[in-house]
Amino acid sequence: MPTDLWRFAEDYYQRPGVETACLQLQDQGADVCLLICAVWLGRRGVACTARRIEQLQAIARPWQRQVVERLRQIRQDWRDAARGDNALAGLREQIKRLELDAERVQMQRLAATSRDWPAESAKDLEAWLGALAPSRTAATDAALQQLRGAALPA
Repeated sequence: MPTDLWRFAEDYYQRPGVETACLQLQDQGADVCLLICAVWLGRRGVACTARRIEQLQAIARPWQRQVVERLRQIRQDWRDAARGDNALAGLREQIKRLELDAERVQMQRLAATSRDWPAESAKDLEAWLGALAPSRTAATDAALQQLRGAALPA
C-alpha cells in the first residue's frame, strides 16, 4: 500500500467500483478527496477522532468550495457546448486537468495535516468513512460499502 496519499488515491481509484461509488457520493455532496483520505487513514490504522475530523475538514472545505467545485462547475457547464466546438473542447480538457491538479493539492494538504498522526492498530475505517460521508441514504450506504470493499488489501 502506498504511504503517499496521492499515489494511494491513484491506485485506489482504479480498483473495480471505486470510481462509480466516488462519483455517486460526489453527486450526493461528498468530498471525494476526503473520503479517499479516510480510506487511506483507516487502512494505515490511524485512530479516528473528532479533532482529526475537524482538522481535515478545515483544510478541505474551503479548498473544495473555492477551487475544486468552481473548476468542476465550469467543466460541467461546458460539456454540451464542447461537443460541437473543438476549441471549447480543448479548453474544457485544460479545465479538467486543472481540476485534477487542484485535487492533488488538496490531497497534499490533507497528507501534510495528518503526517504526524501515528499509524496504530486502530480498526477505524468505518468510523472515518462515516464521519466524512454525506448524509446517509440507501444510495450513499451502497456506495460506501463499495469503498469499504475496495479498501481491503489486494
